Amino acid sequence: MSESIETSNKAKAHHGHNVKRFRQMLGLKQEAFGEKLGDDWTIRRVSYLENQETIEPELIDAVAKALGIPSEVLLNFDEEKAVYNIQHNHDNAVSHAHGAVYYTPTFNPLDKYDQLVEKMEKLYDALLQSEREKNALLERLLAEKSK
Repeated sequence: MSESIETSNKAKAHHGHNVKRFRQMLGLKQEAFGEKLGDDWTIRRVSYLENQETIEPELIDAVAKALGIPSEVLLNFDEEKAVYNIQHNHDNAVSHAHGAVYYTPTFNPLDKYDQLVEKMEKLYDALLQSEREKNALLERLLAEKSK
């Protein structure tokens, strides 16, 4: 009996809703998403796709590629579980903050900035040197040609 309860509680992911959620998270309008899928995709066809509970594997692969995500995400994403996990992790972070558990970075951000500036200066010097060498070469070639 517990087996039948487990299977009934385990809801199947709605592929179309998952497509819509990820499209929206990526900031794509249906028209732009249709263009990514191909010339024969209209807003109406994208809307129809987003209402399908189950989408065939070949189309899931094409949709996932257009969205830039693994196809398994579209097949298995459960919005309720995601919201629960986000809420649960947020609650833990808040409780740690109130419990005087503080995060201390292991590096000084200003040191990282200084290192970055130093690298940029070295790259600039190398680029400047390269330009000087090119100019010298061009001047030499022009001098030889004018002789």
